[in-house]
Amino acid sequence: MSIDLPWLSPDPDAPFPPVASAMREPDGLLAAGGDLSVPRLLNAYGHGIFPWFSKGEPILWWSPDPRMVFRTDGVRLSSKFRRQLRASRWTLRADSAFGNVIHACASTLRLGQRGTWITDEMQAAYLELHRQGHAHSVEVFDGEALVGGIYGVAIGQMFFGESMFSAVSGGSKVALAGLARFLHGEGWPLIDAQVENPHLRTMGAMSMPRASFLDIVRRQVALPAPDGLWRERFGQRSASQLANPD
Repeated sequence: MSIDLPWLSPDPDAPFPPVASAMREPDGLLAAGGDLSVPRLLNAYGHGIFPWFSKGEPILWWSPDPRMVFRTDGVRLSSKFRRQLRASRWTLRADSAFGNVIHACASTLRLGQRGTWITDEMQAAYLELHRQGHAHSVEVFDGEALVGGIYGVAIGQMFFGESMFSAVSGGSKVALAGLARFLHGEGWPLIDAQVENPHLRTMGAMSMPRASFLDIVRRQVALPAPDGLWRERFGQRSASQLANPD
């Protein structure tokens, strides 16, 4: 890459450049280098920054403006899809198959969406985040078959979405809606969706000025994380419950 970028210090606790210095084109490109250690990733997400790079590239760090987000009470499912869900036998759980979800997200090819960026290095980094209690998934099952899921990073009371997948049509929608309902019940206001995506807009995602997003992030990551494991707090839920609005 010929763009002249700040390179991060080898120290994983070293600060990132100010997000206001991020490039306008490509939107949000902030820095390169560093590593994907747990301290570095938590430092990044806590300041509204995330890694996104392809195999063969250096690690690239981003903070786009505007930022795409979901209000946790703002995920929309179409009336037709809600009618289908009323008879659904699918169930949802949390953190019961994190590795399978991230592998499925990495293996799913999607036009116009990030997907191939989830390299082996990225998978290993987020699996370590999960082992240390910072990354979580919501899974959708038909019996014991995994049909959809979503994963991301949680700090304090803020959730940063990373990727989702469907093995069966509608699986990712159910995972996202189930995650949002869970977080709304816990009082968390937003799910970070990172970058502009027309499909996510149809489900209620909206653009937020980066400065406004960062104000919310600073407040939410400073709050104490709820007690207890995500798996236990989430429990097992029926997808049919999502047919009814909150």
